[in-house]
Amino acid sequence: MISPLSPRSAPSATSDLSSLLARAELGPLSRRDLLHRCGLGLGAFALSYLAGESTGRASSRPHLDLRPRAPQSRAPARAMIMLMQTGGPSNMDLFDRKPELERRNGEAHGGNFETFQQGNTNKLLGSVYPFRRYGNCGMELSELLPEIGGVADEICLVRSMVSDNNNHTEAIIQFASGKILPGRPTLGAWIAYGLGSENQNLPAFVVLRDPEGFPTSGKLMYQPGWLSPIFGGTEFNPKGTPVQNLSPAVPVPAAVQRRNLEFLAQLNRRHQNRNPNEAELDARIRNYELAARMQLEAVDVADLSRESAATRQLYGLDSSNPARAGYARRLLMARRLVEAGVRFVLVFAPVRDANWDHHGDVKGGLAKACAATDAPSAALIRDLRARGLLDSTVVLWGGEFGRLPITQGQGGRDHNRHAGAVWLAGGGFKRGFVYGHTDELGYQVTSQKMGVSDVHATVLWQMGLDHRRLAFQHLGRDETLTDADITSATVTTDLIN
Repeated sequence: MISPLSPRSAPSATSDLSSLLARAELGPLSRRDLLHRCGLGLGAFALSYLAGESTGRASSRPHLDLRPRAPQSRAPARAMIMLMQTGGPSNMDLFDRKPELERRNGEAHGGNFETFQQGNTNKLLGSVYPFRRYGNCGMELSELLPEIGGVADEICLVRSMVSDNNNHTEAIIQFASGKILPGRPTLGAWIAYGLGSENQNLPAFVVLRDPEGFPTSGKLMYQPGWLSPIFGGTEFNPKGTPVQNLSPAVPVPAAVQRRNLEFLAQLNRRHQNRNPNEAELDARIRNYELAARMQLEAVDVADLSRESAATRQLYGLDSSNPARAGYARRLLMARRLVEAGVRFVLVFAPVRDANWDHHGDVKGGLAKACAATDAPSAALIRDLRARGLLDSTVVLWGGEFGRLPITQGQGGRDHNRHAGAVWLAGGGFKRGFVYGHTDELGYQVTSQKMGVSDVHATVLWQMGLDHRRLAFQHLGRDETLTDADITSATVTTDLIN
């Protein structure tokens, strides 16, 4: 059950009992009278709950469609693109320069760090590439990121993100869904649920992955959980047919196909009328209907041949580096999808060159990963800005955690959940802005800490959704993305214009 977008005050069973006890005319209550009156209070509470007056939030029939819905409040962003860098990009090598760490490079560290794997030497490892200042804002970034540095004045850099787990799977699930346990709806699913889609011929939530394979725990990042399946991510192929099995294997005349679909729709409605209030059935029928409508528009939005030579060059579609060219195709398609009205696009980095899990060779690994992702990422920002889409689109770049300031093996870095970096652009976020501080070695956040749920709450806020009010009733409890009834997730207003 969805909670509506405006909360109601909740009745209290105990308040009914208290008011009864407060009445002087009742006099002393026997145990039987007490239990009787208490039972009536609980009965009233249950009745009010069934009537839609649950604690903290009222309930109504859940949304089971992708029709566009008004946000809870006015907000700058209407869409989001998440650039997921699985593996854990090294914060002190890319975004968070540490002069003290560089000065003490190779020294034994006397303290203890929380490690994940064996082979950590406890010797400090300074940044493996020099940093440069970029943009009018003077943002310090690695020299491996010259193109992202070129759009530094558009970026809101967060150097103080923390995670709850040091293992990839749990941390990736948390980055996607707010908790380390699988089975919960992911960020894209919540946004699709809260806002629907601006284009009824395309899904609200699209996933673009490397055709060579899935990154670690990749599929867990776009599950609908216990929301309706219609809100989950739909995979699009960056080359060829955008969606597998979307079109008939044997070509069928358009008129015949239309009659077939109309007849199928009649059968579906008849079956639906015989089985009312079946959420999964409703969602399945809506998915089939969406697939029928997608047959033309999905092919059109995936046709990159319509882009100009200048745009192709901007992204690097014809790069001799296949990882970069493939990533460029996905980012250009992400722009086209947002332009066409898709609400949320999740883009995975290349599974080989840009797996940021550099346990053995952080220097060589970063060089390959940045060569594949730097220029296309910056091109996306520039393209969105040029087309007037950046102010209404949130772009989030990040991975599940950071790395340790000590050497693992001969030249790698282990996982570090205590400090990581992400950056945002567009959607009303501050431009050329740096937020958060870590200690002199980059191991631990010292101020302006942001948990993953804080990131989620802030992104939702920029899209007009209150993380405390966007809820879905699951197993008798109003669930939210940030688990707002339990956690202390907050909107980080310092990042917002």
